[in-house]
Amino acid sequence: MRNTIKECESPGIKGEKKYCATSLESMIDFSTSQLGKDPKAISTEVEKPTGMLQKYTIGNGVKHIRHSKSVVCHKMKYTCPVFYCHSTQATKAYVVPLEAENGTKGKAVAVCHTDTSSWNPKHLAFQVLNVKPGTVPICHFLPEDHVVWVSN
Repeated sequence: MRNTIKECESPGIKGEKKYCATSLESMIDFSTSQLGKDPKAISTEVEKPTGMLQKYTIGNGVKHIRHSKSVVCHKMKYTCPVFYCHSTQATKAYVVPLEAENGTKGKAVAVCHTDTSSWNPKHLAFQVLNVKPGTVPICHFLPEDHVVWVSN
C-alpha cells in the first residue's frame, strides 16, 4: 500500500500525464480528458482461465493498435480499487494472439515504450535487459487486470 501511495503522489516523468483512479467513472473521465470522446478499452483476455500458470506461444495475426496516443491503467495493490493511469505519446500498443500448451486461447495486450530516455536508470527493465535508458524500446505484456484506452 505504501508503494501505491508513493506512486500516486510522485510527479510523472517528462511528457507523462498521470492520475490514480479510484473508480471506473474516474478512469473513464481521465481517459476521455486525454483522448477525447468515447475512448475504447482494450485488455488482455484468456478464454478459460485455469488458475494454473501456462506457457503460451504467440500466434499469427499480431495487430498494431494504430493510435498516436493512449492511456494505460495499471491495477495497484491497495485496500480498495486503485488504478495508476498514465498517458504518454512515445508508446505503441499491440494485440497479440496466444495459445497455451493445454489449448487455451487468449489475446494479450503488449506495450512498447519507444522513448525511455527520461526513465530512472535503475528501472528493473534496464537491469533485466542490460540496456541503458533511451537506447532501445522496452516492451512488455499487460496482465488481465490492466486496461489500455485508445481514441475511438
